[in-house]
Amino acid sequence: MTTTSPAPTDEAAKPPTSPPPPGRWSTLRPLVLRLHFYAGLFVAPFLLVAAATGFLYAASFQAEKVVYAHELTVPDVGDRKLPVSEQVAAARQAHPEGTVSAVRTSPEADATTRVLLSGVEGVDPNHTLAVFVDPYTAKLRGALEQYGSTGALPLRTWIDEFHRDLHLGETGRLYSEFAASWLWVIAGGGLVLWFSRRRARRKLRGTSGRRRTLGLHGTVGAWAAAGFVFLSATGLTWSTYAGANIEDLRVSLGQTTPSVSASAAGGGEHAGHGAASGAGGDAAHGVGLDKVLSAARAEGLGDPVEIVPPAGASSAYVVKQVQRSWPEKQDSVAVDPATGEVTDVLRFSDYPVLAKLSRWGIDLHTGSLFGLPNQIALMLLAASLVLLVIWGYRMWWQRGRGSAFGRPIPRGAWQQVPPLLLVPLLAAVAVLGYFVPLLGIPLAAFVAADVVLGEIAHRRGRRTRTGAATPKR
Repeated sequence: MTTTSPAPTDEAAKPPTSPPPPGRWSTLRPLVLRLHFYAGLFVAPFLLVAAATGFLYAASFQAEKVVYAHELTVPDVGDRKLPVSEQVAAARQAHPEGTVSAVRTSPEADATTRVLLSGVEGVDPNHTLAVFVDPYTAKLRGALEQYGSTGALPLRTWIDEFHRDLHLGETGRLYSEFAASWLWVIAGGGLVLWFSRRRARRKLRGTSGRRRTLGLHGTVGAWAAAGFVFLSATGLTWSTYAGANIEDLRVSLGQTTPSVSASAAGGGEHAGHGAASGAGGDAAHGVGLDKVLSAARAEGLGDPVEIVPPAGASSAYVVKQVQRSWPEKQDSVAVDPATGEVTDVLRFSDYPVLAKLSRWGIDLHTGSLFGLPNQIALMLLAASLVLLVIWGYRMWWQRGRGSAFGRPIPRGAWQQVPPLLLVPLLAAVAVLGYFVPLLGIPLAAFVAADVVLGEIAHRRGRRTRTGAATPKR
């Protein structure tokens, strides 16, 4: 009986091959995944508060116009506005307390003039009392507490402080800095993880359960990631610790925001005579508000403008544009109170590059740069962040033994990263952690706790194995 050997196949002919060596991303992915998971888990409550209060703040610009319509607008638009000095005199007659710190002239035909008083009893020392005057009749429309360079009134001020520090003062500011410090890390890590997954695993249609939650979380996060990174970066510019480091860096680079020189020309006796004509905290120093405003108009300063009276005998009036919407109007001039001549001019176009970027970034972050569209975009970003936090916790709840994405990656992921990649990565994290302390300190604490917990688990496991191997007598 003869037998024939089986015909050779392609599979049999191929020599065995070893699996391809892991690439750089395959060694980094577990580390990024573990960081994204735990950072999202513990930072999410802070992000949720920041997102909810940020949503309210973005909406407060429009709400302010409705709530304070009586103070902000005039009942009838007249043919000619009265001189600013007459409007200020009417405000001072009704409110002689404090001193005039600034005057914001009526920027539009139906808008009131604001006379800002500082040092008023019962008003926060960091705030001013805004007295609203009808520019056509000099009748008062009301008085409200005002805060900040954007002229926030009580409603927006309350929401702003809630968003910034939870009404806890300087200590409370750490919450918002902590959230801003980690938002870009979580967003960036999630974006990298999402786009590294296979296209087939990113489908939403026909999925359910945890995979659908993951799809929603990843899709919305991918679309909103750039906005989150922007909010994080701009939010850090005026934070307590990272903001101070950013300011120091700008100083070292010569990129600080300039200011117009408020020294009166001539100084000494000449400036003293000019200041002496003002009395009792009024704004009428020297040539007076009307001539000062005319001098600023001649230099091209259009509405809205704010007039700041001289701070002392040798100081000048400062007139500055205060429009934060695009195109920004931030030019300013100094006017000698004795002569009414412009002594210094500062144009926004002459600002250093970083000063301009900082101004635009802050105004875009607060929703004033592009007005209503800017505010709607911020509300959408805030709403998406709230949804991402909810979906993130839902994935954590839904995760099962068969799901690998949402479960914590086992400890020791950093040991799989090649030294040529790990060393520069650690150096970059150390430098970043120094400049952003509320990122660096919690990250160091997390790594230390992770190492300690890993060592405890390792020793317990070793004792268990040793006890099991010891025969019972």
